[in-house]
Amino acid sequence: MSTTPTPEDSRPLRADARRNRAKVLAAAREAFTAEGLAVPLDEIARRAGVGAGTVYRHFPTKEALFEAVVSDTLENQTARGRAVLAEGDPGAGLFTFLEELVAGAMVKMDLADALIGAGVQLQPGTSAVAAQLREVLVELLARAQAAGAVRTDVDGADLHALIAGAVAAERRRPADARDGRLVRVLCDGLRA
Repeated sequence: MSTTPTPEDSRPLRADARRNRAKVLAAAREAFTAEGLAVPLDEIARRAGVGAGTVYRHFPTKEALFEAVVSDTLENQTARGRAVLAEGDPGAGLFTFLEELVAGAMVKMDLADALIGAGVQLQPGTSAVAAQLREVLVELLARAQAAGAVRTDVDGADLHALIAGAVAAERRRPADARDGRLVRVLCDGLRA
């Protein structure tokens, strides 16, 4: 998949183009989550309430759209993590963020699984966004540890592995049993 910028990519989007892009991303996120990569771009355009040309102008391939959905999700999670960093209680902030992250990752994992299953490699831009999220997590962990809320023998790699484990465990449970209880057990295990 090529993500070589075109002259159009380097110009800021008009307000209506930004709105349309956001509609397409939202429709694609829902469609890919529910149906995987088999959803045609024309169907995503219909669900977004835009013309097919609008989708193709922003995302020339389905893989490009899929990667944009993954990247957008990671950016939103990173922004939320940064907001939590600005809040007052580092321990409560970390635990709340972990609960939100695992709940959100249930969708993101489905997207990433479909992306990997389709043989699509994440582009450097998406990998960079994922790295930013990891950095925010490490900073949240360090602040919570400095505040005495989290055990000090846990590092960033441990936290990433624990999050992945919580997501995997939640995914193995029936949909009606995914109440976030497992991530709360994870948080209890992290407490100092």
